[in-house]
Amino acid sequence: MLQIKRLSLTEARVLIRGAARKADAIGVAMCIAVTDESGHLIAFERMDGAKVLSVTLAHDKAMTAAISKKGTHEYNEASVPGNLTFGIHTTLGGRFCIVGGGRPVVRRSRVVGGIGVSGGVPEQDMAVAQAGLAYFEADLQRAAAKKRKK
Repeated sequence: MLQIKRLSLTEARVLIRGAARKADAIGVAMCIAVTDESGHLIAFERMDGAKVLSVTLAHDKAMTAAISKKGTHEYNEASVPGNLTFGIHTTLGGRFCIVGGGRPVVRRSRVVGGIGVSGGVPEQDMAVAQAGLAYFEADLQRAAAKKRKK
């Protein structure tokens, strides 16, 4: 029998909190989605003023990163006409997103979810997603240190 590791709702909220802090810091309203390892939505936040289009894009980016186990920007780089990956963005009814801003969430070498961010230019979306991951990792380290002290 398989044992599936996935993010909890509490962990998804930590990822969103870290991403939202970065989005606030750069002054860009974002949509932030967190999915489980199979691309199903766990948590979502649309910051005040975030674009309507970004709602779907954030979810699609998180889903793509989780199921492909790669950042969406990696597919963008590879999906140019003439490359063998070209056309992958048409899969899953066009939901497979190759716009930067989606990253897998990895714990102990296993993908446990995905984070997708949309609202800025792709470089901003990528930075905000990365900030969510860094905040999540720091939160896990704080919790582990606290546990060791007990």
